Amino acid sequence: MGRFTLDDILAARKPRDSWWTVFMVDPLACRLALLVANHTKITPNTLTRLSMLGGFASAAAFLEGALLLGAVLFYLSFMVDCMDGKIARLKGTGTPFGLWLDYVGDRIRVVCCAFGLGFGEYTRTGDTDYMLAAVGIVVLDLFRYINGPQLKRVKEATRSLAQARMDADCVFVESVLGSRPRTEVGQLADEVEDGRKIIDLQKEFHARFPWYDRFRVFLVRRRVRTHVVSGIEFHAAVFVVAPVLGSWALVPVTIGAGTLLLAFEMSLVYRVWLAARQIPQSEPEKEKILV
Repeated sequence: MGRFTLDDILAARKPRDSWWTVFMVDPLACRLALLVANHTKITPNTLTRLSMLGGFASAAAFLEGALLLGAVLFYLSFMVDCMDGKIARLKGTGTPFGLWLDYVGDRIRVVCCAFGLGFGEYTRTGDTDYMLAAVGIVVLDLFRYINGPQLKRVKEATRSLAQARMDADCVFVESVLGSRPRTEVGQLADEVEDGRKIIDLQKEFHARFPWYDRFRVFLVRRRVRTHVVSGIEFHAAVFVVAPVLGSWALVPVTIGAGTLLLAFEMSLVYRVWLAARQIPQSEPEKEKILV
């Protein structure tokens, strides 16, 4: 068996993660991951399967009206899901299939728990709002996973256009911050990186929201990513917090958390739109606008 230390596990965490994971899950998940790494031969894929089983158990508990038990099982399922990545990075045993299994397992868990919760409460009360909430949870979760890759493609296309029309030999602020995350954008003014000009495609966004960069650095120092309401926080709200509060909280918490999730997703779209506006138009495009 391995002789890993807690520091080894902590080093295997993601550089930045959701605040729910950092503060509410990792303190326990890291210590359990240390036990698994040192005293068992359990693989990351096995942990992913155990996480899926925990998700099914949570859905079954929700279906039967055991909301508190369902919330605890969902939390444990997510915690095990966090452990598999840490052990994969720690031991170097991650596989491409493991990435697929982890992704699909997360989606299956959300769908099962959403409809277990919605249908279970509907059968007990006859209130269709619970079913509508379940559908809303699934739709928002799918939208988030569709929106993310598409925004990534738009960012890549925007960078390619910027290099072609502004300065082919340049580096972008986001790339610099990726290697120096605690650096404030203002400190990069008039700097060069490896002899290349630094271009800020988020210049207009930073001008409109000057407080954002200080907020980003504040979060980075605590290993928290800036997407404060991501899918993880959304799932925690509807599958852990709301069931613990009771059935009365399921619909309002879903509406509130869903609204925040959409707001943050739209803020990402807004930032990409502002970045695209900064790229100068080519002459043919200017002529089209004038016509």
